Amino acid sequence: MIKKLYLPLVALLVLAFSSCSKMGELSADYFTTNPEVLEAVGGKVPVTITGKFPEKYFKKNAIVEVTPVLRWDGGEAKGQPATFQGEKVQGNDQTISYKTGGTYTMKASFDYVPEMAKSELYLDFKIKKGKKEYTIPSVKIADGVIATSELPTVNSANAALAPDAFQRIIKQAKEAQIMFLIQQANLRASELKSEGLKDFNKQVVTVAGDTKNYKLNNIEVSAYASPDGGVKLNTTLAENRQNNTEKYLNKELKKGKIETTVDTKYTAQDWDGFQELVSKSNIQDKDLILRVLSMYNDPEQRETEIKNISSVYKTLADEILPQLRRARLTANYDVIGRSDEEINEAFDTDAKVLSANELLYAATLTNDKARQEAIYKKTTELYPNDFRAYNNLGMMAYANGDFTTAENYFKQAASKDANAPEVNTNLGYIELVKGNVANAETYLSKSTGANTANEALGNLYIKQGQYDRAVQAFGDTKTNSAALAQILAKDYNKAKNTLNAVKNPDAYTDYLMAIVGARTNNADLVKTSMAKVAQKDATLAAKAQIDREFAKYANEIK
Repeated sequence: MIKKLYLPLVALLVLAFSSCSKMGELSADYFTTNPEVLEAVGGKVPVTITGKFPEKYFKKNAIVEVTPVLRWDGGEAKGQPATFQGEKVQGNDQTISYKTGGTYTMKASFDYVPEMAKSELYLDFKIKKGKKEYTIPSVKIADGVIATSELPTVNSANAALAPDAFQRIIKQAKEAQIMFLIQQANLRASELKSEGLKDFNKQVVTVAGDTKNYKLNNIEVSAYASPDGGVKLNTTLAENRQNNTEKYLNKELKKGKIETTVDTKYTAQDWDGFQELVSKSNIQDKDLILRVLSMYNDPEQRETEIKNISSVYKTLADEILPQLRRARLTANYDVIGRSDEEINEAFDTDAKVLSANELLYAATLTNDKARQEAIYKKTTELYPNDFRAYNNLGMMAYANGDFTTAENYFKQAASKDANAPEVNTNLGYIELVKGNVANAETYLSKSTGANTANEALGNLYIKQGQYDRAVQAFGDTKTNSAALAQILAKDYNKAKNTLNAVKNPDAYTDYLMAIVGARTNNADLVKTSMAKVAQKDATLAAKAQIDREFAKYANEIK
């Protein structure tokens, strides 16, 4: 009797212990991550986790909360937890079968901080069965974080130069008009004594007599007849007006002992001038007249149709046509500016005689940084409202790694012209240096036209994790940032060529070359590049010791 009772009791106890037993520790073999080693992208550390609850593991009345946690020495960051439930739990979470187990996928993203360079990704498990809660040991599922995208290559980027607009030779033209009465070609005394013609003759004499500062190229005579009247009559009129004006001009040139080429031409019926004057006028039926011009090409047909618009023809005859009976004189000449030697001498002796463009140009005539800085500072003194010198002083400070001074100059430049593309490019760079990507994007949206706008956008796209777009923006630029974009886009041959072509290679140039070596399994390239890093920047060389890029190359980076 006792034996018969004993067997059912054992079975009940086994069942009771089975139903109350805790869910045990899970093996790391049940989990995979993508990527296998975590990597910073656009200031975040994203990861996709695929996990599995094995067969006969997940209790039917259990609820399990799984939290991804990235841990490093002295800190941790938690991702969004996911919740799973057993078959007997009433809820909306993913149900896991006790008998067959279940697979699940969850995503996590952590805000990158430098301490994550040497970190590990864990899953924490919190289990609830009825009113009881407990945890099981955390499971390490990945290493992290490769932070190559966070390398501060933007610090050595090329800030935008605000260029001078200096032109040593500037083409100029001086014009004068001689007006004629209807159906006449004689030069009237009143026209020859006009202030316009006097100024013209005076300017020709000045230009011809000052061969140091000017060069007289030629004088053009263009004579016209208004389009009213027959073609034959107007041709004779226009030609006579041309000849009479040419004779007058040659007489004046001979009197002033001026030698130059005189080019002449005439237009028998000045329909182009007529159309221009009508389109700019406020006369009645203007649109109708312009429509006639567009409908008919024959001069006589045009004239007939316009005369048929009787309401407006008198206005045309009084206001428009007289302006077309003319000869136009145009003196074409060059204004010759100071030579390079004269500009340098003027800066050294009396900079006040130089224009802002001449001063800015003077800065391009030397490679002496101290002299360039002195020129820009003098420009800010003489032309305090011109943004360009402030911008260029900031550009020099940026190149020296003095970002505080650079920002100060860029902001002064912005106070003079907040829309200048060079200023917005450079303020965008400053925001990238400070890690303010959104602010940088706002500035760089107004950078079009600056000489390094595309390079700045390339740096922005790196920070945003848009690597292919960054490569496209950099184009053929040979900088550390351009090479970084190519590495992140996995174009290692191109990155190597870019790094070899960097004009002033620094420690980061060599560090990036070492990364190319690591990613292409070239141990010799890793070793030689890291040796150069160690010579230039011991702190950066020490960083390599914890950089996951070099996890397989401990000997090469010592």
